[in-house]
Amino acid sequence: MAGAADTTPPVFLVPELPEGEFATLDGEEAHHAVTVRRLRTGERLTLSDGHGGVADCVTVAAHPGRKPIVELRVVATHTVRAPALRVTVVQALAKGDRGELAVELATEAGADAIVPWRAARSVVRWDDGARTEKALGKWRSTARAAAKQARRAWVPEVAEPVTTRDLAAVLSEADLALVLDGDAPEGITEVPLPSEGELVLVVGPEGGVAPEELAAFTAAGARRVRLGPTVLRTSTAAAVALGALGALTARWAQA
Repeated sequence: MAGAADTTPPVFLVPELPEGEFATLDGEEAHHAVTVRRLRTGERLTLSDGHGGVADCVTVAAHPGRKPIVELRVVATHTVRAPALRVTVVQALAKGDRGELAVELATEAGADAIVPWRAARSVVRWDDGARTEKALGKWRSTARAAAKQARRAWVPEVAEPVTTRDLAAVLSEADLALVLDGDAPEGITEVPLPSEGELVLVVGPEGGVAPEELAAFTAAGARRVRLGPTVLRTSTAAAVALGALGALTARWAQA
C-alpha cells in the first residue's frame, strides 16, 4: 500500500541485531541509508536480521563519505514469528528478467523460501557453474531487496536449483504440494489446506509443466490446481497464488 510505505520506517538488513542501546550501521546498508534514503538525525528506521529479529531505531547521526556510518539508538527489539504454515515456492527458470520478477513478486507476497527449478520446458538452462552462480546471486539479491521493500522481517532463502527428479522427492515430503496447472480439475479454493506445516507451490515455465513432469509430481503426492479462468505468466503466478493462500489460511491473520 502506497500510504503505508510513506509512514513505515525503512528496513535495513544486518548480520545480527545490536545487543545494547546504541548501534552503528555501515557498509552498503549505510550507503543506502545516507545517499539514497537521505536519513537525518531523529528519523526512524528498522534493523532486521532477516530471520524474524527486528530492532526499532532512531538515527542519532549520519556520516556520509567513502565509508558512510549511521549512528543509531535502539528503541525496542522484538521477534516476528514465522507463519505456522510455511510456503515454499518452486519457480521454474524463466527467460530474460522474468525469473527475477517472479522472485521479487513472490517475496513481496510472502514466500518463505524459493527454489529454482530446471523444468523441461525452461528456455534458460543454468547448466554451467559460472552462469548458475551469477543467476542465483541475482535471485538472492532480488529476494533481499524485495523483502526490505515489503518491510518483511523474514528474508526468504533462495535455494540451489533442482532437477525434476530432485523436486519430486521434495514434494513427497511436504504436508501439501500444489502444482499450478490451468487444466487442473480443481481450483485452489476447493483444496483442503493445512493450518500448519510445509506447503510447496510449483510454478511452471512459459511453456507449462510437461506431461511427464506432471505425472512424476502427482505420483509423489502433489495435487494439480488452477488459480482461475485466466492464464497467468510464470512471473506473476506465484504472487497470485500466495495472495489466495493468505486469504484462505491464517497466514495473513498472523501478520
